[in-house]
Amino acid sequence: MIDLDFVIERIRTEQHLLAARVSTWTNAGPSGQNALVVEQEFAVDLALFLRDDPELRLDYCSNVTGIDWPGGSAKASAMGQDGDIDRRPEDAHLEVVYHLYSVALRHGPLILRLRTADRAEKARLPSLSSVWKSAELQEREVYDLYGIAFERHPDLRRILLWDEFEGHPMRKDYEMPDEAPASTASIEEGAAP
Repeated sequence: MIDLDFVIERIRTEQHLLAARVSTWTNAGPSGQNALVVEQEFAVDLALFLRDDPELRLDYCSNVTGIDWPGGSAKASAMGQDGDIDRRPEDAHLEVVYHLYSVALRHGPLILRLRTADRAEKARLPSLSSVWKSAELQEREVYDLYGIAFERHPDLRRILLWDEFEGHPMRKDYEMPDEAPASTASIEEGAAP
């Protein structure tokens, strides 16, 4: 795992990234994989730096996933803790997590987290697929399942669900519809597709 203090030190050597607010997020879970959190306005510039810096060379994005932080009281079992975590409703947001590695220097992962402003109108983030091509399909999956719109994504459309599907099933407030679509119902009843 990459030392986050070293990464932040490297970032601070870059004049164009001095204004970027970069912080660390401590993972209390068993993996202990702490993360770098960056404001979305600096995400692309920071990603390019992480990829191109000769001492980091994080040239491979292995995984992109989403997280829903709905606000209010949330169960903490996913964090490897027991009980409830009290969250204020104004803290509600969505997050995208990128796992970065250096194939060239054989180190990683560096976990990079981007947060949306909220879970509704401002559920937007810049796409990092121009930096890591492997993020392209995974950002589409996050868009489909969580509803995060990736700005400047080359092909942002549903990848797992059909176009008429309403909602985003990985959000914690998603409710299953009462009826399944007709095509699904016929398969469940044993009719040939």
